[in-house]
Amino acid sequence: MQKRIAFLTLLIITLTVAAAAQQDKSKRPSPPAHAQCKFADGKTINVDYSSPRVSDPKTHQPRKIYGGLVPYGKVWRTGANESTTFVTDTDLTIGSKDVPAGSYTIFTVPNEDKWTLVISKKTGEWGTDYPGEDNDLARVDMSVSKTSAPVENFTIAFDQKGDSCAMHLDWENTRASVDITEKK
Repeated sequence: MQKRIAFLTLLIITLTVAAAAQQDKSKRPSPPAHAQCKFADGKTINVDYSSPRVSDPKTHQPRKIYGGLVPYGKVWRTGANESTTFVTDTDLTIGSKDVPAGSYTIFTVPNEDKWTLVISKKTGEWGTDYPGEDNDLARVDMSVSKTSAPVENFTIAFDQKGDSCAMHLDWENTRASVDITEKK
């Protein structure tokens, strides 16, 4: 009887530790990341995403990202794992589109010469579950350029310029950018 209790106790501890390890998002092959633009008046844009790598997590070999793992001309979740969130506490103009304060999910449609940023009103999707054009708040053209050096970790970052910022998506050898302005 004592052996059975000891075995069950050990089993419960093992399962508890395994479950806790699975919930530690920092241990994922594509760990969580965060980007923020903070305007002069203290208002912010916060982007939470998962950052995949160029190197395959299993083989550690480099992968072809755009036009390979991420096909051209198709909606991409813009990161990995949960869909990328875009939360703003101020009204914005992104490209030429008005975006009211709120919580959104962002997707992109990559192409070699031009990208499209898709701002979806629907939030909480997992992975590649694009909810469809009916849920789009806006689609905005993004400019595309080459990075000065290869970028291993998919990165979203902001360059701040007063009441505006440029959002950059960098990975492999590609940068996609869009200008964002706070509406006053």
